[in-house]
Amino acid sequence: MRLIQSLKLKQQRVLMRVDFNVPLSNGNVTDDFRIQAALPTLLHCLNEGSSVILMSHLGRPKGRRVDELSLLPVGEVLSDLLEKPIKFSNDCISDDALSVSQNLVPGEVHLLENLRFHGGETENDPLFSKKLSGHGTIYINDAFGTAHRAHASNVGVVKHFQEKAIGFLMEKEYQYFHQVFWEPKRPMVIILGGAKIGSKLRIINRFLREADSIVVGGGMAFTFLKAREYSIGQSLVEEDLIETAKSILSKSERLAVPLHLPVDFVVTHDIQSGRSSGEKKTGNFKNGEIGVDIGRKTIQMFQGIIQESRMVVWNGPMGIFEYPEFRRGTVEIARAVSGVSRRGGVSIIGGGDTAAAIKLVGLEKTMSHISTGGGASLEILAGNELPAFSAIEVK
Repeated sequence: MRLIQSLKLKQQRVLMRVDFNVPLSNGNVTDDFRIQAALPTLLHCLNEGSSVILMSHLGRPKGRRVDELSLLPVGEVLSDLLEKPIKFSNDCISDDALSVSQNLVPGEVHLLENLRFHGGETENDPLFSKKLSGHGTIYINDAFGTAHRAHASNVGVVKHFQEKAIGFLMEKEYQYFHQVFWEPKRPMVIILGGAKIGSKLRIINRFLREADSIVVGGGMAFTFLKAREYSIGQSLVEEDLIETAKSILSKSERLAVPLHLPVDFVVTHDIQSGRSSGEKKTGNFKNGEIGVDIGRKTIQMFQGIIQESRMVVWNGPMGIFEYPEFRRGTVEIARAVSGVSRRGGVSIIGGGDTAAAIKLVGLEKTMSHISTGGGASLEILAGNELPAFSAIEVK
């Protein structure tokens, strides 16, 4: 893959795919993490004497205009961060938008409206890709959050450019996840949480051969516990994956790679109440009880494993962290993981809810790397090729 440093950017119009899929509330951006992450590449292009056209999606409008998913509020935040006005077009492929891009002067920034207002984006439509390419003379992809999607803005458009590269963010993401596979620090621990195991099965299977141990928390733990015939009350379980869970547990024993499951949980009778009913040992649940966070003994056990490690990869919270009473497990594990990087080890956070939880408790600056792509990080950890990287590769 070509890196941005290899491009001659002076007097060029850089069409850049960024990931500005940020949370909004009442028309305001509530977390500018992904916008901030794009700044190093954007500023490099401007400093090298180019103009920049930015394109991104926001939410899932499914090929139609949804005013609540306009990128205009994102443009306002970006303008504040750059401390300069930027241009904005309310359609990404209109003649007016193309004219604005083609008449930019070096140092100017043009943000295009939500790509997914057009069905051609997710369909990787050739005509839509061709129209997008008219905005720039050079293409740069710096949107790791969509790297696992074969869409027009990160795959279809690429063939229309001779000069193309990945940006600093994409390079950083690639380097950290590459290190997990090819230059891991030992012991290496994989921490998996979140609601379901379905999206993480391939990761577990792969790291049973790559990791020194795997720690499983969150709702996904209950499928494994039911596979071991523990009572789990009304806790979340994926019945169709119980046999798969049994196979994974058997494989763990055969390969002598520990797969650590919770020994106790915080429970409730009503998740929406946000209140716990105390803690229960694994297997001692009553019929109406629901596990919503890992318990104190599990926290101590997981902390001990993490403290012995030199590399941690974490994807998925330990409980329903949106509720304060169900948050302790995630918070304590976050503190333990931050300690790894403080001791000179490597801590990699797999984006999504995990990144949100870490930022909620103010530990984001203590981690080695927080990925901007939850889905993309899952795919790369599973060992899958990401279409956006493949499209940029020099053949």
